Amino acid sequence: MPRHTKQLVPFAQQQLTLAIAQLKQGGPREEILPMLETVLSQLQTLATHDSLTGALNRRALLAKLEFELERSLRTGHSFSFAVISIDNLPEIMEQFGQDATKHILQMVTVEANGLLRTLDSFGRIAATEFAIVMPTTWLDQSIKAITRMQARLASVDWSDTIPGSSVSFCTGLTTNSPGDSAAKMLERATRALANAKAKGPGETAQIEADLPNYDANASE
Repeated sequence: MPRHTKQLVPFAQQQLTLAIAQLKQGGPREEILPMLETVLSQLQTLATHDSLTGALNRRALLAKLEFELERSLRTGHSFSFAVISIDNLPEIMEQFGQDATKHILQMVTVEANGLLRTLDSFGRIAATEFAIVMPTTWLDQSIKAITRMQARLASVDWSDTIPGSSVSFCTGLTTNSPGDSAAKMLERATRALANAKAKGPGETAQIEADLPNYDANASE
């Protein structure tokens, strides 16, 4: 996964320009097709990834969430969804500058992608917020994953970026339930995140969906 997707723009432009030039000159198909395939791959990456961090962008992350909801309907497997917010990032930017905050967001992405499972999806959904789709994962398991992420960030040497400080995040967690949508799960996780922030930096809160009420007399 690219770390800075903005770097892909000039590369894709170069490849496309070369491919067009070769087409005009009647160049061989076996040379032009790989160029066009490369450009297509780069464009797909640009469309689905955040330009600063290389994490999935909001639209792509929510598409992953929708896909997992559909799969859960077929399989009956539950999964977890988390929204995390980097603690005190506005204050960090005010004290250490924009470059420091950019580096923190990039490093959070690098560490998360290095720690999470390949089947998990990690994306940036707001300026200071990321989200994680964790298939076939109960809340207790997702809490363990979040705890490992917190420990990983605490072990990073931030002295060159924010001397004397460290990086942590708050987390809002939820699981899916029948009748859920991506919007509903995002709303629950965001409410849980607000509860976590109210408790202080590095905190986690969870909100589980209310199960549907079934009228026992409805079928009589």
